Amino acid sequence: MANKLITALFGDYSKKEVKRVKKISNKVLALEDKYQAMEDKELTAQTAILKERLANGETLDDILPDAFAVCREAAWRVLGMKHFEVQIIGGIVLHQGR
Repeated sequence: MANKLITALFGDYSKKEVKRVKKISNKVLALEDKYQAMEDKELTAQTAILKERLANGETLDDILPDAFAVCREAAWRVLGMKHFEVQIIGGIVLHQGR
């Protein structure tokens, strides 16, 4: 009874978490065209750029969408496979230690 009342007042925790993580995965997917258009050298240079962003004070959470999008594009070029959205979501959840 109490659980139903709490859920009615505040919503379902799992649904909120999925919605929050899905926003991040959507950012990753939205970057696909940007990285797809890059030459191999440009894509490789993104690693140094991401490291520089970290050195300049950005957090891992800040660079996560770009890092995951670069990884996804690299996997496509090397392996011919792209991460599915559910795999991106799983990576985000693991990154957050959940």
